[in-house]
Amino acid sequence: MPDPTAPTSPLPPAPDLPAPVLVGFSGGLDSTVLLHWLAQSPAQRAAGLHAVHVHHGLQAEADRWAAHCEAVCAAWSIPLQVVRVDVPRDSGEGLEAAARHVRREAFARVLREGEHLALAHHRDDQAETFLLRALRGSGVDGLAAIRAHAPFAAGSIWRPLLQHPRSDLHAHALAHALRWIEDPSNASDAADRNFLRLRVLPLLQQRWPQADAAFARSAELSAQAQRLLDASDHDTLRRCMVSPGVLDCARLQRQPRERRARLLRHWVRSAGQPPLPAAGVQAIERELLPAAHDADAQFAWQGVRIRRWRGHLYLLPMALALPLDWSVHWEGSTPLALPDGGELELLGSARLAEPVQVSARRGGERIQLPGRSHSHALKDLLQQSGLPPWQRRQLPLLYAGETLLAAGDRVIGAPLQQWLDEHNAQLRWTPGTA
Repeated sequence: MPDPTAPTSPLPPAPDLPAPVLVGFSGGLDSTVLLHWLAQSPAQRAAGLHAVHVHHGLQAEADRWAAHCEAVCAAWSIPLQVVRVDVPRDSGEGLEAAARHVRREAFARVLREGEHLALAHHRDDQAETFLLRALRGSGVDGLAAIRAHAPFAAGSIWRPLLQHPRSDLHAHALAHALRWIEDPSNASDAADRNFLRLRVLPLLQQRWPQADAAFARSAELSAQAQRLLDASDHDTLRRCMVSPGVLDCARLQRQPRERRARLLRHWVRSAGQPPLPAAGVQAIERELLPAAHDADAQFAWQGVRIRRWRGHLYLLPMALALPLDWSVHWEGSTPLALPDGGELELLGSARLAEPVQVSARRGGERIQLPGRSHSHALKDLLQQSGLPPWQRRQLPLLYAGETLLAAGDRVIGAPLQQWLDEHNAQLRWTPGTA
């Protein structure tokens, strides 16, 4: 007979998902319970279940932890991938945040298309995150804290235990005699999250026993408000957009200031770029939106920039340009891959009689246009063409000896234009974007 005094698990059976699941497995209590809970589902095993352990190398016991995870997964017949990463110690964001970022990057590399990345966040984590965000002065978006489901990399993030307190996970571990790793850093209150977990929340729960549930409920209410605002933002943003990476300044300025801040963040987030910081919103309001029509103002952060030009805001990668010393010969039979990720292509069945020299702009170039008897400064022609300034440095120049034949497909000189017309051919330039 079963022992009536033995602990029982308060966790319900794992849901049957029709998609494979990748579990982020650190070997600690939370992720051990999550992996074991999912492994008990025959349907989930049939759909696909595997795990990934990110080896940060920050603790002396890191190799032993990886070996522990390998042993657990072998015993449960679950495929495991161990990914070793280097955590930068000089990123300026702190070791904990830097480790979190490289861990997410590792998860993104391993996650397959259509898979769920299962993470073991629980209600206590939700309460801690809500408090941290509140202490940092976050609005509704921040107070929504941890989401149970979210798009991520090629698949999505899934946090199936988010509604359960950590005590439920601990009870499950005891009921099934699970073994897990205790990270010694969790006993230190030096990190903000640990301080809340070890000192603040226990004190609050002495007076309000359900404090963690109340904070988690507030986070859920904030998430509901966020979803309503996001739906409205999406519709308004669509009316302000010229194209996915371009906003019309005049349309944006017709919105209330508070709504503009939300729209800018939503625009950046929907493009999959790093979150736009508060300083960025302020710079756009103070410098970019009021700028003159012909101004070229910008704000940059984390490898991304927002640039104003001719009444539009452009969301761009950091400045791209062809290397000044880059130069190749090209005969036009196959597309030419450019150093910035762009491409130069000759459309049509004809091929150039002689290879041309393709190189980067250096300044001072002149070109003779069709029907003109004299040459023009390329700089002046590009300004008239409407090509954004940041793309002008990406233009590949085509030469026959010392004669400039073309600047991409934006300015084509008389000799090359005559050849293209005679051979029913076309030159096409696609600038790189990353």
